Amino acid sequence: MKTLAIVGASLAGLSAARAARAQGFSGRLVIIGDEHHRPYDRPPLSKDFLLGTITAEDLFLETDDDGLNAEWLLGGGAIRLDSATRTIHLDDGRTVTADGIVIATGARARQIPALAGLDNVFYLRTMADAQGLTPMLVAGARMIVIGAGFIGAEVASAAASRGMEVTMINSGPVPFSAQLGQDMGSVVANLHEANGVNLICGTGIDEFHSTANSVTGLRLADGRELAADVVVVGIGAEPNVEWLAGSGVEVDGGVLCDAMGRTSVPGIVAVGDCAAWFDAAVDKHRRVEHWTGALERAALAVQALLDSDSPAQPLKPPYFWSDQHGVKIQFAGHSAGYDRVEIATGDPQEHNFLAVYYRGEDAVAVLGMNQPRLFTRWRRSLAAPALRSEAPGGRATATAP
Repeated sequence: MKTLAIVGASLAGLSAARAARAQGFSGRLVIIGDEHHRPYDRPPLSKDFLLGTITAEDLFLETDDDGLNAEWLLGGGAIRLDSATRTIHLDDGRTVTADGIVIATGARARQIPALAGLDNVFYLRTMADAQGLTPMLVAGARMIVIGAGFIGAEVASAAASRGMEVTMINSGPVPFSAQLGQDMGSVVANLHEANGVNLICGTGIDEFHSTANSVTGLRLADGRELAADVVVVGIGAEPNVEWLAGSGVEVDGGVLCDAMGRTSVPGIVAVGDCAAWFDAAVDKHRRVEHWTGALERAALAVQALLDSDSPAQPLKPPYFWSDQHGVKIQFAGHSAGYDRVEIATGDPQEHNFLAVYYRGEDAVAVLGMNQPRLFTRWRRSLAAPALRSEAPGGRATATAP
């Protein structure tokens, strides 16, 4: 392999570039990004960066000793892929032909069409998004957060800490239930209510009220009216895969990959938020939109790209963390299909505890709130069975650390 092209100047793309050099690739390395910035860290955008405790310079991920010796093509994203010749067409007319390609184009915030073009409506996915939202965090102003996912919850937390009147709207009966289940989702909901966030669940939005260029409020499906000075939308993300149409790379809710990131086209792998890897633990393809997935899985995909005979390796359980109202929330594992949750230590009412999710006798996931040390031990115990299960007769059972 003489030329390796990475499409996406993100954490996943940078991790793939680092892995390629670490694994001995010495050829031409091209990194393509649609933003003008080099790779930067996204999780702080809804936390420290939004509150102004860190600057843009603190977000950038490259270090002086990376030694990538890469060509950076920034500010002109990919618009088409000819997989037969492995040629990437950019929106500025340039093309890049490579022997191997890493797709790391990430995802974009899901939009609400009715709010398009309004000055006081914000999404939070990029540094520019956060820079636009930061001046709107003014004490006494009214913020409505649409969507009670973790991005929306972190923004609500930041806004409440600045003295804003915050209302967070969730269409389901319990926020965070998709990730945490209803019982633990209720615990996080209580954390927000205890810190002054008005949490409205189980209803949708019937109508937005707006002037020529801004939202002034909305009417809920149950008839309630809410006034707004600023609206933040956090209703999930959509993978950036449209540019792959007609390429032969199979896409279904993300780029479909095997358990090492290989796509349906030889010589092309995918990593990060755009990639739906096959996960044997849940027996399906799934996109994992978490920082650690972008960091860790890139090395596996590059290994598979540089060595076509590279054997599959067990995937670590998904892991994410969130900072809300001064509480560190950490979660690892697969909660789908759990049948009970046990509190290993602490008190959920005080938002300082560790909970373990079980399916039968097997521990399948763990949730910690302000329990980083014990959580880390449990997280390691969840990962260990995946390694043991590769051996003949291995049984995927995590036990108390």
